[in-house]
Amino acid sequence: MEKMTPADISTVDAAAALEGWHRARAAYVTGAHGPLSLVFTHWGQAGEEPVAEDVARADWPAHVIFSRLQRDNIDTGELEHGYRIWDTQSPAQQAFQGIGSYGFNPEWIIDAEFEYVDESRFMPFEHLRDSGATRGLPVSGDIVFTLNGVEHRLAAFDAGDKLQLVFADATSRTDTYASGRFLFIPRPDVSADQTPGTRFPVTLDFNHAVVPPCGFSNQMNCPLPPASNRFTEAITAGEKKVIWTEGFSL
Repeated sequence: MEKMTPADISTVDAAAALEGWHRARAAYVTGAHGPLSLVFTHWGQAGEEPVAEDVARADWPAHVIFSRLQRDNIDTGELEHGYRIWDTQSPAQQAFQGIGSYGFNPEWIIDAEFEYVDESRFMPFEHLRDSGATRGLPVSGDIVFTLNGVEHRLAAFDAGDKLQLVFADATSRTDTYASGRFLFIPRPDVSADQTPGTRFPVTLDFNHAVVPPCGFSNQMNCPLPPASNRFTEAITAGEKKVIWTEGFSL
């Protein structure tokens, strides 16, 4: 038996860590507030009072979970109130067989840079269920890297302490989820007085690319990849599609 090199050991450790990450993902999507449990989303009109919980629950079994949410109206910016119903016994939960994925691929761990632009910059993102309309999301910088001699400048919006990259590639609509996938990247610690144009190193590990929530529930409304985030290459890393029992579809 040949002795393993440090590079071999590193690859084995990374692959094992990725398996643990996949198990955690499965636990999340099947959880009480995981996307497989989401069976209903309701949005009221701008200016309307929130729906009372007992009214919202009236047509659902007693075991379901109720939660509230809110957003700005896509046209006027006025506040809209909504709610969701979650059911761990949903048809999607019962039909779920797992998430298909690629094996660990070190070629898709890419060194990149986050180029700070402006904390107040918002960019339009089309969403799956908004019939072509766009919602402005905070994009305080661009992710820049070179792949096969071509420079890419990606729009990743700010999501707390993460940057959320919505992308599509040559595997979309064939091997992977048709509307694209998500990748979450630790957001660099940018000070309030940082000069626009300053770059910070980031790592894009596409082994952690995920099927978006709308791949698990038709009650989710996910952002779609903008033109800058559509790759001609096949990114053969990360999650592929949800695996359902035969005959089931959302």
